[in-house]
Amino acid sequence: FTSFIEQPGMVREAVKPVTAGDATQAMARAVTRHKADYVSPPQHHNPIEMLSTTAVWENGQLTIYESTQSSSNTKGAVMRNMRLTPEQVTVKSPQIGGGFGQRGGAQRQTALVARAAMLLGRPVKLVLPRGQIFHNATFRPKNRHRIEIGADASGKMIAVRYDADQQQSREGQFPPDYHESVPMLYGIENYHGTAANLRIDTQAPGYMRSPTPHPSCFAFESAVDELALKLGVDPVAFRLRHRATTDPIHGHKLSSCYLSECLTEGARRFGWERRSLQPGSMTLPDGTQVGWGVASGAYPGSAHPNIVTLRVNADGTTRFAAAGHEMGQGIRSTIEQVLVRELAIDPSKLEIAIGDTSVAPQHTTAGSWGTASVVPAAAEAAAKLNAAMAELLAGRQVAGNLHRQLATVRRPSLQVEVEHVAVDQGPKDLATLRKGGMALVGPDYSTFTTYSYIAHFVEVHVEPGTRRVRVPRVVSIADCGRVISPRTAESQVRGGVIWGIGAALREATEVDPRYGGWLNNDLADYVVPVNADIGSIDVGFIDRPDPLINVLGAKGLGEVAMTGCAGAIANAIHHATGKRLREMPFRIEDLL
Repeated sequence: FTSFIEQPGMVREAVKPVTAGDATQAMARAVTRHKADYVSPPQHHNPIEMLSTTAVWENGQLTIYESTQSSSNTKGAVMRNMRLTPEQVTVKSPQIGGGFGQRGGAQRQTALVARAAMLLGRPVKLVLPRGQIFHNATFRPKNRHRIEIGADASGKMIAVRYDADQQQSREGQFPPDYHESVPMLYGIENYHGTAANLRIDTQAPGYMRSPTPHPSCFAFESAVDELALKLGVDPVAFRLRHRATTDPIHGHKLSSCYLSECLTEGARRFGWERRSLQPGSMTLPDGTQVGWGVASGAYPGSAHPNIVTLRVNADGTTRFAAAGHEMGQGIRSTIEQVLVRELAIDPSKLEIAIGDTSVAPQHTTAGSWGTASVVPAAAEAAAKLNAAMAELLAGRQVAGNLHRQLATVRRPSLQVEVEHVAVDQGPKDLATLRKGGMALVGPDYSTFTTYSYIAHFVEVHVEPGTRRVRVPRVVSIADCGRVISPRTAESQVRGGVIWGIGAALREATEVDPRYGGWLNNDLADYVVPVNADIGSIDVGFIDRPDPLINVLGAKGLGEVAMTGCAGAIANAIHHATGKRLREMPFRIEDLL
């Protein structure tokens, strides 16, 4: 890390510390301590779809077709650059071939493509090759975590001192929020966390799935395991001793936290009681070393206002328009399930319009707030439409579904609009949304704090000759509040686990030491997992509604699904081999 970061002209820029209690005094009282450094590499998103923009200038109207997670943000950037009015610009992003944070803001090529279309008077399309995306788009920066944990004579964690540094460009804005999740895991009352940007000559880093909780939970959960080993305590039992009920940073109660239930259910499914406590003691007949590891993860629960329109037509069709973007996470499927459950409509003729600034203001879809922001709005719209239908019928008994009822009373359609706001939000936030701005709230609300949680249990096999690491089995149990769509939720967790396996064992962007560019800027050299690398992934949910976050009790899932998985793999490798690896990715040469 030092050789990578400490370049001539490097500037260290510290941010405000995150503190609770008195970590220095508590650490002095600690009977058992553990201190170590952990490092995560630079990584690139590599979605299947390339970054692309198509611009059409016609009759004074500019239409942008772009794979973006933030249609309104893109619209605002184009308006400012091209000096156009809001009425002149429309951005459409109906489908995205993978987002993961790389498409969360205005992209570098968009204004150039728009300008070219305006000058030529013809549609212009630009697709960036993958190699250029490596150099022109954002990435996960290299980061280092120096962690010290102290426990008292009873084995209770009483203090954490945690210093994080991250690679940063000269003008980059990606915040080093490495302390947003760790304090919420175990209710440790004395916490002191610092973070700094190390500004060097590099392109700007940015958000990538589970942006800071992924590396921070890898580091912290590795340290927790190392402390448990020093204390001679089973890693699951050690974590279960530390149940969080309050947010130690802000002093609020947690709206819900079922991490202990995740750990208990995961241990049951995994068969954790058969685990040997001694590292290196579990082997197969051929000499393959077997390791079982566990780690937890947490991710903040945020929300955004939403303005939705729901129209049911007598011809059998239904149209729902709202803010949101489909990145493959299944947001349309989840919306459909809510609408079909609440309304007597034909699901085969349901249109869900999202990602389009012409139908609704489009907030950025990221940070696991997409579903949590649109699904409660959909439920509210369905209830409002049912009430409007009852008022229209005025007590008359009309047979059939809503379409048939409208036809019977000779009404071509019935439409409602809902302005949905999250907890602590109001008209000001709706106004911000209409202007294309960010109106995000959470995870620290006025009277409570909300996080999603997960526990990963991992089995690794380390081959005796090659030292190759395999992951034949994973059990992951999540607390994401009420599960709206079990199929898409399970898919989210499986995808997160696969990414966690890739991050732990494969992914790292290599820097050319001569010129500073990225060397492995294609899918041939940037190694990601393939089907042969992935074994059984057993996914489960606590499925208890959060009582405070929204009317459905649903929290976010997409980001927390990955969080902690790499830590579980690191802990499993140590259990298999007795060797502690503190820098990702974990490679064969590290185990020779």
